[in-house]
Amino acid sequence: MELPFFHGKITRKACEELLSKKRNGSYLIRESETMEGALCLCVFFEDLIYTYRIFREHQGYFRIQTSEGTPERTFKTLKDLIYNFEKPDQGLITNLRYPVKKQKASQRRWRLKSGMDSVYDEVDDSGDYITVLP
Repeated sequence: MELPFFHGKITRKACEELLSKKRNGSYLIRESETMEGALCLCVFFEDLIYTYRIFREHQGYFRIQTSEGTPERTFKTLKDLIYNFEKPDQGLITNLRYPVKKQKASQRRWRLKSGMDSVYDEVDDSGDYITVLP
């Protein structure tokens, strides 16, 4: 799946770290840790991360669990799903505004932490550091 906001098999904790310093409406999609074959749309709003499950239907379409009372809809692609929820009042806590893009390995920059020869920090585009264990 080649979508910049699709992070694949990352943990809920890693997802929370990616979204924790973002703006309202920031989002990413990851594979569910608890439901085989399901995806999670994770959305940051007011210092909380809301998770919506996305299921793949047998016809290849995507169905998302949204707020109670919102009609269930299916989408042909994840791009179609995202496009729909970029509009306000579609059943999510907020509309999707800022995709959190997955960094490609070739885009990562590393620097040696002072005083520690074998531990490096990964520098991301926002200037924050993610500690990488040896």
